[in-house]
Amino acid sequence: MEKLIETFRNIFKISELRERILYTLALLLIVRIGAHITLPGIDASVLADAMKNRSTDTLFGFYDLFVGGAFSNAAIFALGIMPYISASIILQLLGAVMPYFQKLQQEGEEGRKKINQLTRYGTVLISFMQAWGVTIHLKSINYNGIPIVPPEVQGFLFQFNSIILLVAGTIFLMWMGEQITEKGIGNGISMIIFIGIIDRFPYAVLDEYRLIAAGTRNIIVELIIIVFMAMIISSVILITQGARRIPVQYAKRVVGRKIVGGVTQYIPLRVNTAGVMPIIFAQSIMFIPNTILSFFPNNETLQNLASYFNYTSLSYSIIYGLMIIFFTYFYTAIAFNPKDVADNMKKQGGFIPGISPGKQTAEYIDNILTKITLPGSIFLAIIAILPAFVSKFGVSGQFAQFFGGTSLLIVVGVALDTLQQIETHLIMRHYDGFMKSGKIKGRKAI
Repeated sequence: MEKLIETFRNIFKISELRERILYTLALLLIVRIGAHITLPGIDASVLADAMKNRSTDTLFGFYDLFVGGAFSNAAIFALGIMPYISASIILQLLGAVMPYFQKLQQEGEEGRKKINQLTRYGTVLISFMQAWGVTIHLKSINYNGIPIVPPEVQGFLFQFNSIILLVAGTIFLMWMGEQITEKGIGNGISMIIFIGIIDRFPYAVLDEYRLIAAGTRNIIVELIIIVFMAMIISSVILITQGARRIPVQYAKRVVGRKIVGGVTQYIPLRVNTAGVMPIIFAQSIMFIPNTILSFFPNNETLQNLASYFNYTSLSYSIIYGLMIIFFTYFYTAIAFNPKDVADNMKKQGGFIPGISPGKQTAEYIDNILTKITLPGSIFLAIIAILPAFVSKFGVSGQFAQFFGGTSLLIVVGVALDTLQQIETHLIMRHYDGFMKSGKIKGRKAI
């Protein structure tokens, strides 16, 4: 405990780190304020009554978890950061199939700036489409026959103003995410999602407590289910944090066929190189069909089609799980290129024992990475769809969503990344003191 307190003291002794943390907290506070500013023209009291009696076992309920309740508040930040993530995914997918985007990805800093600019344009377009659907959805919500948007307000002006505010809210969130990444503690987009999920935790616990107090929930069954989920999620986190180490030899000089003065190093290939990004990517894509279907609230055929994308449906879980597996491989391919690793090893005189340098080394690394990524992606998929099955046992949707895999994995993943960023700053400025005293140690590959 003393070491922990001392570490916190050291954090605030470093002026740059202190400023970065306070800057991040200030922007995250703005994010939470914006999630409670309701769009003009909406009757807030009727909206509150309507949302109290609304089921959270839906995709919109799950979306609301990601945006920290902004959607149920009909707030200016109701779209959250998801349009930006969707635009990023589209650009990355285009980079894998279209030569123009492939060229941009290979142009270094200039190419990255161009891709970022295109991503921003894509964010505006996706935000506009989603905002249009949200306004139509809001006009269809009522409580005891009283619409949350009064009839005299339901006109072009309300829809136009709401779309502008929702799009502006997403653009502002995108800008704040970039600022947190550049001037704050890092991982800006993930931090915005993280703070939204954390904000819903007290509400989830309070709602579940009320249900238990009312006798509609069995506390023993709930505790057993929570312990069961915690055990599974903890196991998955430990498994996906593991890595296979590949030995690489670097020869100082070679006499005949013997290596003299050789040095052996290891390349850690993680079971889950992609982290929580596949879940975030897959989830943002899964929101698109319901967004499109929200344009046609009175079309019975399309609403029946929407049932296949219901959060608790089997079809949703299968599609969602397969997309997570796909994005795990996709993001791993982007984050770790075996060919580049093999080329760098060859330039530095390194080789894997028994494997020829160059192409064979790249194929060997790629083969191992493919094999160890498969179980990691399957575990991620299982954890992500776990809340949908747990809710079948009587656990409320909001509680299951928070303690289910998706939310908890994102929270744990972002928290670990943030702590690692802070740890890096501390080690850079207090390397001798911390390393000698053992207060801070870098993470080791398994």
